[in-house]
Amino acid sequence: MTIRTVRPEDWSTLALIYQQGIDTGQATFETKAPLPIEMVAKYLPAPQLVAEQDDKIAGYALLSAVSGRCVYGGVAEVSLYVAATERGQGLGGQLLGRLITDSEALGFWTLQAGIFPENTASVALHHRHGFRTVGYREKLGQQHGIWRNVLLLERRSSLVG
Repeated sequence: MTIRTVRPEDWSTLALIYQQGIDTGQATFETKAPLPIEMVAKYLPAPQLVAEQDDKIAGYALLSAVSGRCVYGGVAEVSLYVAATERGQGLGGQLLGRLITDSEALGFWTLQAGIFPENTASVALHHRHGFRTVGYREKLGQQHGIWRNVLLLERRSSLVG
């Protein structure tokens, strides 16, 4: 497995992997993956990482801004998705570890993630990488007519800030 920077031709595969996450019902409130061009616009230009296994993209890790205010310039939200056929093999941990390292090198001091409490694998993964649960957002939004809660996890860098 290798981790590399996202290339322009990767975005359509990233959208397919995102749709697999949507299909679990445990990864996001979204119901349909955005178009690749919409994904490019949504995420920060760096770091943008993909994991490749056997010459195909197996997962990705990206950051998005949490606010347009300059005071939050070093705070970003994590998006981490692994292809359905590749889950449970440690790729998510390797991607998240590299995302943390690269984000600190770029000056990010806080990473956050919003995770459904039922997604215990993702919660555990983030905790193993230094995230702590800082909030519980009750009935934050509806998914298919059912109110969903969201945990707010945060990782504060010990190197930046």
